[in-house]
Amino acid sequence: MKKPGIQLSMQTSSLIVGFMIWVLISSLMPSIREDIVLTSGQASLVTAIPVILGSILRIPIGFYANRFGARWVFIVSFIILLFPVYYLSIASSFTDLLIGGLLLGVSGATFSIGVTSLPKYYPKEKHGFINGIYAVGNAGTAITTFAAPVIAQSLGWQSTIRLYILLIILFIGLNFLFGDKQETKVKNSMSEQIKGVYRNATLWFLSLFYFVTFGAFVAFTVFLPNFLVNNYHLDTVDAGLRTAGFIVLATLFRPLGGWLADKFNAYIMLMITFIGIAFSGILLSFSPGIGWYTIGSIAVAMSVGIGNGTVFKLVPLYFSKQAGIVNGIVSAMGGLGGFFPPIILTAVYTITDHYSIGFMALSQFAFICLVIVLFLYYQDQMNIERKIIESTAEAIIITNKDGVIQNANPAFTRVTGFTKENVIGKKPSILHSGKQDAAFYKKMWVHIHQKGFWEGEIWNKRKNGEIYKEWLNISAVKNNVGDVKYYVGMFNDLTEFNQSKYRDHHS
Repeated sequence: MKKPGIQLSMQTSSLIVGFMIWVLISSLMPSIREDIVLTSGQASLVTAIPVILGSILRIPIGFYANRFGARWVFIVSFIILLFPVYYLSIASSFTDLLIGGLLLGVSGATFSIGVTSLPKYYPKEKHGFINGIYAVGNAGTAITTFAAPVIAQSLGWQSTIRLYILLIILFIGLNFLFGDKQETKVKNSMSEQIKGVYRNATLWFLSLFYFVTFGAFVAFTVFLPNFLVNNYHLDTVDAGLRTAGFIVLATLFRPLGGWLADKFNAYIMLMITFIGIAFSGILLSFSPGIGWYTIGSIAVAMSVGIGNGTVFKLVPLYFSKQAGIVNGIVSAMGGLGGFFPPIILTAVYTITDHYSIGFMALSQFAFICLVIVLFLYYQDQMNIERKIIESTAEAIIITNKDGVIQNANPAFTRVTGFTKENVIGKKPSILHSGKQDAAFYKKMWVHIHQKGFWEGEIWNKRKNGEIYKEWLNISAVKNNVGDVKYYVGMFNDLTEFNQSKYRDHHS
């Protein structure tokens, strides 16, 4: 495979171009409406329509990027984009804008290529940061949002769109020359990969998180230019500049989010993300003046940037064998998350003459995601604790406060011969050898109740009836108010230990 740095640069710059094309209509909508008569509902639909195909196609494009490599998938995608870009440059009706805008969605689908390809070149501990750097390609939306209206004032919106044809041809050539021909390819069938992941709840939780974080990013990107002009009466250049600022900030915070997820717990970063989005949505729902609206938008940009970077740290972590299809599904849900808000906000405004309900809905979605993240975080912590117990060399047995066995680790089976299924629901007396009398056990439990622990030598019996000597440590586990909830017994087979010591001495 070619050098990772070359592929990271090539694929990131290709994504920049793809995203520059993706927002052509929304960036130029104020200029387009001067020549093509559109209602507010039609304008919202036209600006949102590229998101549809850009979302749906992310699933097959992610899969084919895994099968054929990033080089050819980028080349084919750019060749396809030549038609809708040219068609939009000669559009003269609402129908023309719909057709061209729908096919323009191919440019948004290119996001799935790099997030599938680039992790192949880097170790897992860098995946969050690398995918974050690749996602700087989001800056393409900022470039077009700011530059296209300025160029359109001089050349007209039709000629401005035609300039992008030259850019597409340039990147077809660059990908052909510098794309990696030797990229590792995965040739599993799409149906097999979908069957392998669609029942996994984590996939749909990650999809929901990206639906909110990237969806909010896309929604603000396509919605802000018209919203700022119509609601705050800014001129098109000023609105484009402010939208570009939102995009740049969200884009810069994305690699930061990936880096933080590499360094710290990714679920904690998602908690911060959704708390930020929730409170920003509440602020924006009060229809503030342009100053407070700017602050709320900046907070949204920072939060969704961190969240977007964090989600794609978790995807390869949980689905390394189905990276292509899962990247496609998650990123598709993010794209669809950007389709609905502009339409919903416009509908809400038409009915109520306010955008408050729409922004409050964003806040509520963020709170729902926060609850799910908290659940996943504590589930993850429990999984870690379970793995620690299972991998510990010492035998471990856990009982409730009444002495009924709740769990045992593999080392317990190795020492005693009893499987976990043999002993759960029973009491540790199943191990008693009969060498210790009732007074011994009574004294032991008095010590545990007084001191919270006991340790010493004891004779126990294996499943096959063999009696052996072990070193046993029993500890009481209490809750926050001091009540005993569990007892944990840890022990080593002293017979096995002494035999091992004897062998080492005579070897």
